[in-house]
Amino acid sequence: MLGIVGIAVIFVMVFGGYILAGGKLAIIIKALPFELMMIGGAAVGAFLISNDIGSVKHTLKDIGKVFKGPKWKHEDYRDLLCLLFELIRLARANPVAIEEHIEAPEESSIFSKYPKILTDKEAINLISDTLRSASMNYDDPHQVEEVLDKRMDANLHHALHSSHALQSMADGLPALGIVAAVLGVIKTMGAIDQPPEVLGKMIGGALVGTFLGVFLAYGLVGPFSAKVKAVTEEDGHFYHLIREVLIANLHNHATNICIEVGRQNTPSHCRPSFGELEEALKTVKQDAA
Repeated sequence: MLGIVGIAVIFVMVFGGYILAGGKLAIIIKALPFELMMIGGAAVGAFLISNDIGSVKHTLKDIGKVFKGPKWKHEDYRDLLCLLFELIRLARANPVAIEEHIEAPEESSIFSKYPKILTDKEAINLISDTLRSASMNYDDPHQVEEVLDKRMDANLHHALHSSHALQSMADGLPALGIVAAVLGVIKTMGAIDQPPEVLGKMIGGALVGTFLGVFLAYGLVGPFSAKVKAVTEEDGHFYHLIREVLIANLHNHATNICIEVGRQNTPSHCRPSFGELEEALKTVKQDAA
């Protein structure tokens, strides 16, 4: 919703200010389709050249983040802590029983309590792989932490590709606007014998190219890139919380302490209060009894 409001504010302020200053939209409207075809088409073409089909699909999908915001909300972090509490407690009480849950999470009675988390393959794999490694005696906290850090860094690098692709497009748009403007000037020079009022409109139409390139770069595509990056990095905290709790578990801290470590490493605006989490964990214990 905030993204839509931002776009509306940009258009109202830019074009509203232009009209209030005495500008005429007729010239912009007349030149806009052709300028947009040249600038937008060239930008899309350059985007396709510099990315593979997987990256193109990923970027188009990630544009939705501008309007949807972060995937993980306050209640999701609370649910994650409850899920990890159940798994750690079971793994310590019965190491054999945990295997059926981490080997087939989609059939697990524990994972199925948290359907939103279950749909995220990376979160599920991160939990399952780490618990599986611990059951195979690969449980040195420092080594496991290093492995998890490298894994999450690689995942974040891949997830940020959309933002980088959009920023590359934003960086190129002003130059493409100049290209369109130069073509407009060439067209104007070919009609140099026309009266001044005709040439004035042609030059104004040519300058629409420069305006459009800069406007799209700094008013739309650049902010889209920044928002995608911010949302992606914020969603990354969800996986960092998994790492913190599971590493605390490998240090053999009490289960409640492991969960508290995770709670305190949750972003402040999504962090459940101590009392709220205690109530949620109490419910989990009652259901398991």
